[in-house]
Amino acid sequence: MKLRQSPRIKDFTYVGSFVYNLTFVTRAREPRFTSTTLVNLCLGSLKDASSKYGFRALAFCFMPDYLHLLVAGENESSLGDFARLFKQLTGYRFKRDYGAYLWQISYYDHVVRREEQVDSIANYIWDNPVRAGLVMNRLDYPFSGPRELMEQA
Repeated sequence: MKLRQSPRIKDFTYVGSFVYNLTFVTRAREPRFTSTTLVNLCLGSLKDASSKYGFRALAFCFMPDYLHLLVAGENESSLGDFARLFKQLTGYRFKRDYGAYLWQISYYDHVVRREEQVDSIANYIWDNPVRAGLVMNRLDYPFSGPRELMEQA
């Protein structure tokens, strides 16, 4: 039986002051992120995991079946620990409240290599609902943020 390969970069520690473009997909691509209640639950967990492991959310968008997230770490920030805690907190609370699994196994990551890419990646994330035809203006989509950064862009 062939084991699934890890999507992580071999020989890269994912620890330090890096910026990551992340995608977390819902189990079976179920459209879970359609209610303010669940998105707020996840935002609380995002705040908790970010605080514990030294990350800052630069952009996020909860599409119906995935979360697109841009985060920046500090000197000792561990992406693996952050992602693990975020998925554990949200997954446990979702299972408790809804009786089902929230996430697919693992997540997709991209290490942002140049500072100038951060703004274009944030704009790409915030424009997801527009490209999907959910809204005409990204500021009309309720599940994106941080709002203060979106309004400045």
